[in-house]
Amino acid sequence: MKKSTSCVHAGNSNHTPAHGLNTPIYTSSAFGYLDTTENIYPRYYNTPNQEVVVQKLCALEQGEAGLLFGSGMAAISTTMLALLQKGDHVILQRDLYGGTHHFVSAELERVGISYTLVKEPTVDQLEAALQPTTKLVYIETPSNPLLKITDVAAVGSWAQQHRLTSVIDNTFASPINQNPIPLGIDVVIHSGTKYLGGHSDLCFGATITSQLLRDRIYGTAINLGGSVNAATCALIERSMKTLSLRVIQQNKNAQAIAEFLQRHSGVQQVYYPGLPNHPGYNVAQQQMQGFGGMLSFEPAVEGSAGAEQFMRQLRVITPAISLGGIESLICAPAKTSHIKLSAEERKQVGVSDELLRISVGIEDAEDLLEDLEQALTMIHN
Repeated sequence: MKKSTSCVHAGNSNHTPAHGLNTPIYTSSAFGYLDTTENIYPRYYNTPNQEVVVQKLCALEQGEAGLLFGSGMAAISTTMLALLQKGDHVILQRDLYGGTHHFVSAELERVGISYTLVKEPTVDQLEAALQPTTKLVYIETPSNPLLKITDVAAVGSWAQQHRLTSVIDNTFASPINQNPIPLGIDVVIHSGTKYLGGHSDLCFGATITSQLLRDRIYGTAINLGGSVNAATCALIERSMKTLSLRVIQQNKNAQAIAEFLQRHSGVQQVYYPGLPNHPGYNVAQQQMQGFGGMLSFEPAVEGSAGAEQFMRQLRVITPAISLGGIESLICAPAKTSHIKLSAEERKQVGVSDELLRISVGIEDAEDLLEDLEQALTMIHN
């Protein structure tokens, strides 16, 4: 099935004599066991509502198996802790979601796992960072918040040559725009709170991979207990049925906004992989089916106060944390996603105080462009 069809139909199962189209919500935390092949329990990640969502994600990402978690960070941390052990070394790109960066710096060395952050995850830089104890390489593309593009196939091939496990955060792209597993990546992670949920009302994460690696992650996942309840799973399943429609519209709107901002005299810099002058444009064209609904830009203002003044002029685009929902949101990464980084660390990764990130929604593009135009006019008059 094509992606739009998979969003609607993949994983659907009829569990009711009434033949309802939607999966019933199993509110039970206790399940019978005498006539079953395995013990079913929410913390074991194997209830019907959990499995339906995982099957849909596997169809979209072309993976064999997966797990749902209570948040994107639960998926990231559980996956890393399961695939690494004391004495191991991991290579990560420097441009990471702030929560991932903080987890790595605060937790890995504490449990005896060393790490190296590379400025650009090119084969040359990965090779330079490789150590005898390296076991895993971790990337994120497009990156948060500067939308840097990493060559996924090159990283996957390099990791295979060195018998390393490769992991990618595919949140910004979504399964509609990018599928890393066919490009050679072992593990795909999503903060499902964003595009998969898509309505700014759910918090969950997902890991999609091979059956072999899923089984390795599974033991640690049970011990850490970060599963998702049945009611949330039902809402995830409902939301994912419209994932393709939402993302396609967000792609179109983001492209229009990026082109508008690039032409505007009140904007200093625009970061969007769908612009031909973006450094990763050619690679993105090869590995993405759409350039995504995320973009960042620097208006011609001074510091965080100027950025905040601009956001306060907006009437349609809402200043708020998170991304991937049907409504357009804007935030200053220095004050939100990357607030846990020091000023020096933010400077190193290019997150200025003026930088603003837009999560483009499904509104009419004309309304979004008019909103940006009037806000830019207000701050420059």
